[in-house]
Amino acid sequence: MKITRREFALSTVAWGVAALALGGAVAASSRFPQMGLDLVRPALADDPSVPVAELMQPNPLGEMAIGDAKAPITVIEYASMTCPHCAHFSETTFPELKKKYIDTGKVRFLFREFPLDQLAAAGFILARCAGPDKYFPLIETLFAQQRDWVVQKPLAPLLVIAKQAGLSQQAFEACLDNREMLEGMEKVRNQASEKFGVNSTPTFFVNGKRLSGALSLDELEKEFAPYLKG
Repeated sequence: MKITRREFALSTVAWGVAALALGGAVAASSRFPQMGLDLVRPALADDPSVPVAELMQPNPLGEMAIGDAKAPITVIEYASMTCPHCAHFSETTFPELKKKYIDTGKVRFLFREFPLDQLAAAGFILARCAGPDKYFPLIETLFAQQRDWVVQKPLAPLLVIAKQAGLSQQAFEACLDNREMLEGMEKVRNQASEKFGVNSTPTFFVNGKRLSGALSLDELEKEFAPYLKG
């Protein structure tokens, strides 16, 4: 899911996620104005590697990670909740990646929010509000049920999913009006765009090397191989 330079330049004022909490109808994600980002620096687009020290700077909202912190491989995914390619990766590749590499201590996996529209931001905020223990399960649920809530009127299906995760309607509405979380996501997204050349979702970094698209496990394993020899 590519973002045009013009779309990157739109103001963050257009986020308007609070409208969800007030019960306002929102359009499907494909019709949303893109959220404000500075332009991607062209030089980064040709360089697949970034300084690992910068890439590993702490997330202002707190890093969402699973796997052994001492694993020889660190995989970072920048994703958007309304991105069908991200959903495809979550459903087809991630389960086997987790079983074969994350659960065995070979890979540490970091998931970073890169919302491309208002509805994607709302999904991320709900996952954050659910708490660290429920964050990844709720992310997986949102991706698995993406067709149910990425619709013309997403408020009702989102509320159903949120309640299944233990959020009350009051908590649901308060979460969607959380400006601090929105601002934190904006910082993460701007850094990814400006410093790391992220301009599509999903984008992955394997020990600092940038890879775009919904990668298969075979494609990831080719990147893992040099770090697992011996």
